[in-house]
Amino acid sequence: MFKKMLVLFALGLPVAINVAVAADKKKEEPIEHLTDEQIYEELKKLALVFEVSRDNFVEEADERKMLEAAMNGMLSALDPHSSYLNKDDFKDFNDKSTGEFGGLGIQITSDRGAVRVISPIDDTPADRAGIKAGDYITHIDDEPVFDLNLNQAVKKMKGKPGTKVKLTVISGDSEPKTMTLKRAIIKVKSVKFDAKQLADAESDAPKVGYIRISDFGATTARDLRDAIKDLEKKKVIGYVLDVRNNPGGYLTAAIDVSDAFLDGGEIVSTRGKDKTDIDRSFAKPGDLTGGKPLVVLINHGSASASEIVAGAIQDNKRGIVMGSQSFGKGSVQQQKPLGDGTAIHITIARYYTPSGTSIQNTGITPDVEVLQSKVKVLEKRESMYSEASFRNSLKNDAADKKAKAKAKSGKTNDDDDDWDLDEEDRELTDAEKDARDYQLQRAMEMVIGMSKMAEPVKTEEKKD
Repeated sequence: MFKKMLVLFALGLPVAINVAVAADKKKEEPIEHLTDEQIYEELKKLALVFEVSRDNFVEEADERKMLEAAMNGMLSALDPHSSYLNKDDFKDFNDKSTGEFGGLGIQITSDRGAVRVISPIDDTPADRAGIKAGDYITHIDDEPVFDLNLNQAVKKMKGKPGTKVKLTVISGDSEPKTMTLKRAIIKVKSVKFDAKQLADAESDAPKVGYIRISDFGATTARDLRDAIKDLEKKKVIGYVLDVRNNPGGYLTAAIDVSDAFLDGGEIVSTRGKDKTDIDRSFAKPGDLTGGKPLVVLINHGSASASEIVAGAIQDNKRGIVMGSQSFGKGSVQQQKPLGDGTAIHITIARYYTPSGTSIQNTGITPDVEVLQSKVKVLEKRESMYSEASFRNSLKNDAADKKAKAKAKSGKTNDDDDDWDLDEEDRELTDAEKDARDYQLQRAMEMVIGMSKMAEPVKTEEKKD
C-alpha cells in the first residue's frame, strides 16, 4: 500500500488513504450484462459525447486522437495488457518481434496509472542504468505518465538511436531518482551459454552448462538446441537454465524450450472464457540433455513464458526451481488485425501449469528460495589450526602433489582474500560477475550436488 501511495503522490494525484483502502477491500460484484438494445443506446451516447466534445472543446479537437483514446480506454478497462494498436503501434510491435528495434530495452506494464517495469533486457541502456524489475517510471522527460496509455508511454521512450530520454524512477521505498538514458538499437540475442565452474574452483573441477535466455523469440528454441549440443561436447555434468528478468515472449518458444528438457508429460494448458476452451501442450519423447541435473533460476522479473518453463520443469519433477517468486503474468495475448493496418492486442486466455495451477497474479514459487545477496568472506580458506598443523602428522600424498602443481602454476590459496566484494567502481570481468552472482553460485552448487547423488556408488572388490 505504501508503495502504491508513493507512486500516486509522485505523479501529483490527490489520493485519500481511506478511499484507497476501501477500494482494495471491495469485493468483485457479478457482471450485469446489457441487452442488445441497451448496448445500442450506450453506443449512441458514445457518438454523442464525441460530437459534443469535438464541437465545444475550447481548442481545435483532433478527432483521430479522441477516437483512438476511446478505443484504448475500452480495452484497458479489461486488463493492463489489452490495447488498441494504430498503424504505427502495430508496425512497431511487428518490428520488435523480429528481434531488433530502437529504444531503451525495457519491458513495461500499466499499474494503477503508473508504468511498472517487468524487466530490463540484457545489455541494453535500461539494464546498464540499473533499472530493475518492479521499479516504477513516474515521469518521461519530466512529464508525468499517469495520463498516458501503455502504447503512448512506450512511444515516448522510443526514438532515434543516440538521442537521450530522461526517466524518473522509483525503486522500492527509495526516493524518486532521475536518470538520463541514451537510446540505442536493441538487438535481442535471446540465448547465451557457457560451460562454467564454481568461483575459485580448481581447473579439474566439474563444469556446469549455463544457459541464459533473456526473452522467448522466434529463434530461441533453435538457439537453445545448438547451445545444448555445444555444451554436451564439453562434458558438462548438468545445467543451470537462467530466466531471471526474462519478461516472456512467444508461447510456442516457451513450449519448445520446455520440451528440450522433458521426455514427456504436459507442459502448459491455456484456458479461455468457455470452460471447454482448453488447449494442452505436451512434451515429445527425447530429453536433449539425457536427464542430467537441471536447476531453473527465476526471480521477480521472470514473467509469462519464463513462468511456463519453470512451471513445466517443476510440476514434471524434472529439475529444481531456485531463486525468488516470479512476476505472475499468466495471461495470453493475441493480435487481432482490423484490416486497415491497425489491430487490437487483447487477452484471450490464461496459462496453467501441468498441475492445473494458474500463474496469474501468483507466479511460480521456487522449490528453493535463494534471494540475491552479497557475500563477504569472513574466514581464510585454510585454518592455521588443523590436523596438518601438528608436527609429525601423517602426510596426504595426493594433496602434496596438488599443492606442488598449484605452486608451479603461480596460484596461491590467498589470491582473492583481499578482494573487496563491495567495490563497484571498476569494470568487472565475466568471472568476477559470476563470482558475485550469489544465486548463480548456489544453483551451480545444487547441480553439482545433484550430479553426485546420481552417480553410482563405487565399491572395491575384496581380494583374498
